[in-house]
Amino acid sequence: MLDGLLLFCGNLLLGGVLGGVGGLFGIGGGLIAIPVLGLLYGMDQQLAQGTALVMVAPNVMLGFWRYRQRNGLELRSAAVLGGSAILVTYAAAWYATVISSARLHFAFAVFMGVLGLYLFWNAARKKPLRTGPPLLGPRYLPVVGVIGGAISGFFGVGGGVVAPPALVAFFGMTQTAAQGMALALVSPGAVIALGTFAYAGHVDWHIGIPLAIGGIFSVSTGVALAHHLPERKLRLSFSTALILLAGWLILRG
Repeated sequence: MLDGLLLFCGNLLLGGVLGGVGGLFGIGGGLIAIPVLGLLYGMDQQLAQGTALVMVAPNVMLGFWRYRQRNGLELRSAAVLGGSAILVTYAAAWYATVISSARLHFAFAVFMGVLGLYLFWNAARKKPLRTGPPLLGPRYLPVVGVIGGAISGFFGVGGGVVAPPALVAFFGMTQTAAQGMALALVSPGAVIALGTFAYAGHVDWHIGIPLAIGGIFSVSTGVALAHHLPERKLRLSFSTALILLAGWLILRG
């Protein structure tokens, strides 16, 4: 009884930390949760991704709402991103449940590493932030949604990582607004992916539920902090976190 209570409280605290990080970077906390669950509980890649989704699903919805309160995000654009993501999320999530855990783990590590290096290089160039008109109009938002939905379904997370740089570079959004819109993209897909992983038996609810509760209480703090950091520093911190995460995953094998 006591051991169970201590485990619940530990996961509650862990969820709080992950939720704060997710709110800060607009990623729902899942990117960090997946390798942490593998390390602490010996979960394979599918089980870690499915369990992380228990926390991610409510966190991304709450995170989007908080970003919208601070940035006045357009609900129409948010609906376009989320709706287009749904089109491919289920198929990608189903495929992730049937391939080997080792292949999924390696693909996840490579994806995070390549993306982190690109984002770090882009932020470290110290080029002035683009101030001209957007390169692309709203009609191209479904492209971002489909790509982000496929990545979110396959890895359980990740669409919220790919979307912000695209929304900043091509649609003229600020970093914080782009992170908020990325959460709109992954919110409905996270629920679908969670259902897919759960149906395949790749969810540990006893660990996932306290993680989710802890995250709900801390994600708003992370969002608030994101709006007080300089934009370039936020992007550098974000990319550095991804690179470290990728290295950790590859070393774990």
